[in-house]
Amino acid sequence: MNKPYPNLEAEMARCGIKQKDIAGLLKNRTATISEKMNGKSKFDIDEAYAIKKAFFPNCMLDYLFSREAVVA
Repeated sequence: MNKPYPNLEAEMARCGIKQKDIAGLLKNRTATISEKMNGKSKFDIDEAYAIKKAFFPNCMLDYLFSREAVVA
């Protein structure tokens, strides 16, 4: 099964951002973020904007949350 957010995962790896960092930002459990990253549930739009603003201000939202990997 492909990962639902390959670009988000790539940017997280590039910047050293962990799921626990996103969990802290969104005030969720790390397990909840893991479920979202693995496609068991979805990020809502407010969560997506918060992640972009806090960790990836130079990335486009549609790039981060695209279901298809974009090779730079």
